[in-house]
Amino acid sequence: MITLLAGISTGIGSAIALLAKRTNTKFLCVSLGFSAGVMLYVSFMELLPESLRELTGAWGEKRGTLYLLISFFSGIALIALIDVLVPKQANPHEVHGVEDMHKKVKLKRVGVMVALSIAIHNFPEGIATFTSALVSMEVAIPIAIAIAIHNIPEGIAVAVPIFHSTGSKSKAFWYSFSSGLAEPVGALIAYLFLMPYWSVTINGVVLASVAGIMIFISLDELLPTAEKFGEHHLAIWGMIAGMFLMAASLYAFI
Repeated sequence: MITLLAGISTGIGSAIALLAKRTNTKFLCVSLGFSAGVMLYVSFMELLPESLRELTGAWGEKRGTLYLLISFFSGIALIALIDVLVPKQANPHEVHGVEDMHKKVKLKRVGVMVALSIAIHNFPEGIATFTSALVSMEVAIPIAIAIAIHNIPEGIAVAVPIFHSTGSKSKAFWYSFSSGLAEPVGALIAYLFLMPYWSVTINGVVLASVAGIMIFISLDELLPTAEKFGEHHLAIWGMIAGMFLMAASLYAFI
């Protein structure tokens, strides 16, 4: 359910694109920075230390650390590969604003490509949210909120080209909304294929991989997009606020 709520927030971005007259760039800038702060703090302060504890406990310090490093960079490689394979013109992480709804955007085969690319991008995010919930709900809920915020401009990015390729606002909304369902699908597949074989080692490997995915998303997508939407310092203060809130919430549950 947490993963589902995070995924369908693409529909919020779509609704903003269809209903609003202007993009609130400062709000999106701070929000994206905030999401990056949550993801970075959780990855470095919670997921990676927990992964290291579990892998070194099971395999010893030398081998366990090696498995953590392989898993971490494999997570980065996976999400980076997805970005490389998705054509730039159809990439949902390319910045679009509400104002683009009133411009002619020329994108070939845009409908199918954007819907497919957003689904591919959201799939590992669903796995990340699901597996983080296995560690603790205190970790999972902030991650889900961060991913939901990150999905709002994604929803705008999907709705704009879909609208121009089909001329239909309803199709633009539903394509954007349904593309977010790739996240609960990712959670379901993780449940079906990982849970029967779940062990301390698999948990450690998945946590390190998820940390790699979230750090890449933060540095490659969230912060650069925040800079394009607004001012540099707004993005940084948003990021610091996300880190502070995450630190405070985790401290409260000690």
